[in-house]
Amino acid sequence: MTDDSAADDPDALAERVREGELRLHELDDRTDAETAAAARRRLLEAETDADLDAVGDYALDAEQAADANVENMVGAAQIPMGVVGPVQVAGGAADGEYYLPLATTEGALVASVNRGCSTIATAGGADARVTKSGMTRAPVFRVSGVAEAEEVVSWVGENAERLREAAESTTSHGELLDVDTYVVGDSVYLRFVYDTKDAMGMNMATIATREAAEVVEDETPASLVALSGNLCSDKKPAAINAVEGRGRSVTADVEIPRETVEDRLHTTPEAIEEANTRKNLVGSAKAGSLGFNAHAANVVAAAFLATGQDAAQVVEGANAITTVEARDDALYASVSLASLEVGTVGGGTKLQTQSEALDVLGLRGGGDPAGSNADALAEIIAVGALAGELSLLAALASRHLSSAHEDLGR
Repeated sequence: MTDDSAADDPDALAERVREGELRLHELDDRTDAETAAAARRRLLEAETDADLDAVGDYALDAEQAADANVENMVGAAQIPMGVVGPVQVAGGAADGEYYLPLATTEGALVASVNRGCSTIATAGGADARVTKSGMTRAPVFRVSGVAEAEEVVSWVGENAERLREAAESTTSHGELLDVDTYVVGDSVYLRFVYDTKDAMGMNMATIATREAAEVVEDETPASLVALSGNLCSDKKPAAINAVEGRGRSVTADVEIPRETVEDRLHTTPEAIEEANTRKNLVGSAKAGSLGFNAHAANVVAAAFLATGQDAAQVVEGANAITTVEARDDALYASVSLASLEVGTVGGGTKLQTQSEALDVLGLRGGGDPAGSNADALAEIIAVGALAGELSLLAALASRHLSSAHEDLGR
């Protein structure tokens, strides 16, 4: 920051940007983050005739956000936040009654998920388990041909410990679990898999993989082309994540007595099973979908926004399969999310409203043991997704979907 007398005047700073003396990003070097954001708003208001009073009315710490979460900050986008629950979750890490905050602009979503949570609660709660955990980064290397590719693959297989030492030298928390090899012509892909504990871990995995990739280049004929070769695969629909998992693979299930299904969901186990089979399984297969579910991404997205997760990774979070079975006197339902990428430390989890949402869950920060808070968050989100699946399937089976939206004025 300079001692310029205009450094605390947003209008003067905006004028300097307009005149070409400063660039938008240079405002952070001339004044504090709050004033820099105000100057950008002044500039945008003058250039576009927009009124940014609401954008500039925020509760988060501008210095923290500008330092860690966003560039060229102008303010904040506000999203309504609701809550569903309480619902009993018996998980490997989550154990108790939880309220799940959901941030969304989709009317009727929270009400629908809450109906599912109420039904699950009446049935005694849901079970949930993280069955696999591992954040991935997959660099792509160039070789001259398949002979060199085989040499690289062999070296990687024989030197797992060297790669582990290199990768883990960059982090005090992450652990390299595995390196999977793939060859396509003169390209070699190495899919590094990490235990990132309570962090979502994408940055951790990237930095660690960069260190390991240098060892591969030094010791083999391979030349690094890109630190991410899209076989990770991050923020893109990918079958590998549906099969191998990424982040947390988590499943939640529940058995609901027939009487509860009829009283709470106003339909029958058989009708919900048929709707799930014809819609989520057959319909999704015909569409070539990677997700065989009704709307799991709705809950994942709303929970991500509320708790400070990377919203773009809803792509992977939608990689879910819902199963339903009508049993003699009950309805069995499950949802399995193959690649739910969540954390309770780092990134957006440090922002004030997101931290408060994690406090509602009792999961802010690192867990004891390490990784348990992120596991618990994954399990609770999975139960929320299960609640959403049950409610929507029941609405479809009873033909109440459109009337529910009409009743709520959506």
